[in-house]
Amino acid sequence: MNVQVAVLCDAATDDRGKLNLLGAFDTICAPRMPVVHPQCAVALRLTFTTADEGAHRLQLNLMDADGRPIVPPLEIGFEIYLPEETHFATRNFIFNMQQVSFPAPGLYAVDIRMDGEALVSIPLQVRKLSGSGDSDPQDSASS
Repeated sequence: MNVQVAVLCDAATDDRGKLNLLGAFDTICAPRMPVVHPQCAVALRLTFTTADEGAHRLQLNLMDADGRPIVPPLEIGFEIYLPEETHFATRNFIFNMQQVSFPAPGLYAVDIRMDGEALVSIPLQVRKLSGSGDSDPQDSASS
């Protein structure tokens, strides 16, 4: 199994196997805390081989720097089967999250596990703006 894409973004869709991403980000800026982020998605694109055939469980955990969950874990089950003469299969996974509350500035992470094993971790920083001139143009997810 290979992770091709693991990203936090404003929105994602799967169009017949094509993964479409809108607004990938790693920072949320807000003038006050806690901040509620209205909508975002975690998009994954994974490639599997015949060695990966069978049933699997994918789990997503959004946690603070101390490992405390921010939202309840999101979990899905799926099966991988490759037809004969197929070398690999790619699957897209999209986890939509709404009204996520971040209690304080700091480092957060979206940790993703498959079958109980760590797969990938997506870092997220939440920053408190101290004034109107502190905006960073790369903070596409500013609230």
